[in-house]
Parts: sequence; C-alpha cells; structure tokens
Amino acid sequence: MKKRKIGLLPKVGIAITLGILLGLFFPDWAVRIFTTFNGLFSNFLGFIIPLLILGLVAPGIAELGRSAGRLLLITVALAYGFTLFSGFYTYFTCDLIYPTLLQNTSSLTIADTVEAASTAPFFNVELPPLMEVMTALMLAFTLGLGMALIKGSSLRNMMEDFRDIINKVIVGVIIPLLPVFIFGIFLEMTFAGKVASIMGVFMKIVVLIFIMTVLLLLIQFSIAGIIGKRNPLKLLKNMMPAYVTALGTQSSAATIPVTLAQTIKNKISEQIAAFVIPLCATIHLSGSTLKIVACTLAIIMTSGIDVGFAQYAGFICMLGIVMVAAPGVPGGAIMASIGIIQSMLGFNQEAVGLMIALYIAMDSFGTACNVTGDGAIAVIIDRIAKKERASL
Repeated sequence: MKKRKIGLLPKVGIAITLGILLGLFFPDWAVRIFTTFNGLFSNFLGFIIPLLILGLVAPGIAELGRSAGRLLLITVALAYGFTLFSGFYTYFTCDLIYPTLLQNTSSLTIADTVEAASTAPFFNVELPPLMEVMTALMLAFTLGLGMALIKGSSLRNMMEDFRDIINKVIVGVIIPLLPVFIFGIFLEMTFAGKVASIMGVFMKIVVLIFIMTVLLLLIQFSIAGIIGKRNPLKLLKNMMPAYVTALGTQSSAATIPVTLAQTIKNKISEQIAAFVIPLCATIHLSGSTLKIVACTLAIIMTSGIDVGFAQYAGFICMLGIVMVAAPGVPGGAIMASIGIIQSMLGFNQEAVGLMIALYIAMDSFGTACNVTGDGAIAVIIDRIAKKERASL
C-alpha cells in the first residue's frame, strides 16, 4: 500500500510547533546546532538564488515569445496588471490597517528578537554567489528576449535543461530543508522567550490575508463581469471547484485541468480557455503577490526597517516579473522572490526565515486566488476576441 506523503504546509506547522515546544528547554549547545545549520542553509540560499532567477525567468520569457499575436500581448498585460493591482491594493490596505492591528507588537522588533535569541554557530562556511541578484535578473531578461527573437534552439534547449536542474534543486534540496530552517528560527525565538508576540502577529496576518483574498477575487470578477457583461457572482461560483482543488494541490500547474474545465463551464470558448489558462498559470500571480506584500510589510513594520513608498513600489513591480514561470511546487513563488526581498527590502537571514514561514503557512490561499483569478482574465480575453471577430 502506497504511503501518503506529508505536504509542505503540515511539515511547516510541525516545525513551528516543535520549535516553540523544544525551545522552552533545549540547552545552549543544542540551539547552536540549529543556528549553525541555519547559517549554512542561508548561505546556500544566497548562492542559489541568482541561479534560480536565471534558470526560471529566462526560459519563461523565451516561452512567452514563442507565441505571437495581439491576444498574447493583451493577456500578458492583463495578468501583469492584475498582479500589480493586487500588490498596490494590499500595500495601501495594510498601510491603513497594520498600525492598529499590530499596535500591541509595535514595541517589539523581530530583528531584536532574533538577535536576543541567537547563539553563536559552531562554524560558518562562506558561499558567495556567482553574481548579484539584479545582475542575474538583467541577464535573464537579455537571454529570454534573445531566445524569443532568434531562430536557433541550442541556447533555448540548454536553458530549459538548466531550468530542470534548478527545479530539481528546489524540489529535492530547498523545499525538504525549509521545515528544518523554520524550526531553527522558531527554536531561537522561543529560546529568547519572545515567541508569543511573534505568533500573535502570525495569527492576525493570516486572518487579514484571507479576508483580503476574498475581496480581491470579488473585485477581479466584478471587473470581468462588467467587461464581459456577465453576472460576476455566478462566474465566481463556477470557479469554486478550481479554488478548492488549488487549496489541496498548492500548485497552479497541477490545478490547470480543473481550472480549464470550470472556465469552459463559464461559457468561455474552448480555444480561448485552452490558450489563457495554461499561460496565466505561470504569469498571473495576484494571490502570491498579495501574500508576499502583506507578509513583508508586517515584518518591515514590526522590525523597524526603513522602506519608503517609492522603493516598495519598485519591489511590487519586480515581483510580477521574477515570479514568472515559478515552479509548480508549493513555495515556488516565494523561492523565486527571495532575491529581491533581500536586495530591495534589506531582509536578513532571520527576516527571510520568518517570511518563508508566514508565506507557506498560507500557500494554499495564494495559489487558490491565482487560479481562480485566471478565470476572470479568461472572461475578459474571450470578450475581446468576440469583438475582434465581430468587427472582421
């Protein structure tokens, strides 16, 4: 009988729980073991992130360029527009609510908590990255656009193989070790006696993100309903099986068959649905953007990190790009975006660990929002296609 594997979310939940419980009585030397592991793992992440960006973004841009036509450009622009809207909608909502929601934790900074909890690692191995994050991003853009324009396939095939290698590293190394990394973060915080305040922040953010996700879907389908001249609530209701499926799979790619079937059920032409849904599974990330923005802002506000609006606006604009073609595995979007979270927002190792824990704790919500929103984009593209055919 085949054993049922434990998903990433339950593993993270177990890691947080064990970190809190064992941190109450672990001796210093035991905490130092996991401090050492976290330092090594963090250095490895710093090394692999530029390669991850190059391996995921370049082939993703090249694949977008393989198809031509006005509808492709409109779909890409619409998906990116929805993602940008999600980012700024979340930013202004959190900027309005967080000062009140997190006021009881305003005197506690996460950075201070981790510093107080940390014990010196036994040793550290420096692992400098081959290139800076922005260098990797610009190289990915250059190679991706170049591969989309030239006729040759050698470089494209090589980059696709490189993407497969990066996916193997994510699935086989990074994702399995993330629960241990998160365990170490919460072990250190509990050792300092400060974890209660952090968990209070966690619970408040989870509830707020769920509410914002529901409101975002209502906004997206209201826009689709107005443009498509359809009942938005009925459209959204028909997409619910895709939402529920995504909650279980935590993968936009794995949910494509259900998303496609429910989109067609919304009376979208099969040709448009077959074009829009697989494409948007890799380029439309409204739900993931909402979670990342909400979580980073919470950490920024509770840590006293100085990030102005102009700087954060640039971060939001970059999010929709670096997550293109993020692997269809739980946590893929956050792994693709760690680089700019560190380089543009100044997050250190501990802040990144908390960010990953927060994100994965709500991974299902973001993925479900992504795939459900794909149905709204399909309604709009279908309407545009019908108007173009009618004008011919």
